[in-house]
Order: sequence, then structure tokens, then C-alpha cells
Amino acid sequence: MSNDEDFIYDEATGEWKPASEVAAGAATAGAVEVRDSVGNLLADGDSVTLIKDLKVKGANQVLKRGTVIRSIRLTGDEQEIDCRHDTIKGLVLRAEFVKKG
Repeated sequence: MSNDEDFIYDEATGEWKPASEVAAGAATAGAVEVRDSVGNLLADGDSVTLIKDLKVKGANQVLKRGTVIRSIRLTGDEQEIDCRHDTIKGLVLRAEFVKKG
């Protein structure tokens, strides 16, 4: 911490904090944690495995249990993940039906 760093008053704690610390805290506060069916933390690019058969609305298709979905993307919702499958475009799955693989 340098002597010429700006400080910001944090009303929640009643303390003066370095601006860099406040900025880092704000960045992590906006992040959503997405967890799979067993509690593993998911991140962009992870591969997941389906834990049950899922009917895909609008596609008249069933994704079977054990299907591996590669390269997921987080949507900002704590229960939804965006993913691709060979036969389905724009697939969004609920995190409660997948396991990190």
C-alpha cells in the first residue's frame, strides 16, 4: 500500500479503506456462484455430466443420463448454465441436473 493511495469511507463498517480494496470487493460481490447437484463450484469452460434423463422442450428429444456436455458458460443466474450439444442449439440447463465431470 503506497502513501498516496486514495481512501474511501465504508459506511457499512465505519472504516476508511483503500480504494483498491473497495474496488476488489465490489467486483467479487457481483459474481454469482453456480454449483452443480453435489455442490461443486462450476466455471466457464467446465464439462458437466447429466445426472438424469431430460426432455428438451421444443426439440422433441431426450438427453440421456450420463451425457457429457463440454465447455459450459455461466449465465449470471445461480441455477442456469448455457451449453452446446451436437443436436441442440441454445441449450440452457439447470445446474441441479448436472454434475461436474
